[in-house]
Amino acid sequence: MRNVFDAIMENGHDEDFTPVETEEFVPTDAPAGSRAKIEVLAERVRKGLPLWHPLDRTDYSGLSGRLNIGE
Repeated sequence: MRNVFDAIMENGHDEDFTPVETEEFVPTDAPAGSRAKIEVLAERVRKGLPLWHPLDRTDYSGLSGRLNIGE
């Protein structure tokens, strides 16, 4: 699976879908656009969770090294 849209195509979608917050709905520290963040979003789709957690990482502060965004 390459992105969230692939997950939606694989697992379907429902215009009336209402995500449910369970104990599995936890924030991620994965940077936006990273492979790790895409995997988190895809897993949230599979589990019927909301895509965006209010405490998800919103910036790149504190990161070091090279980011391979979009690879």
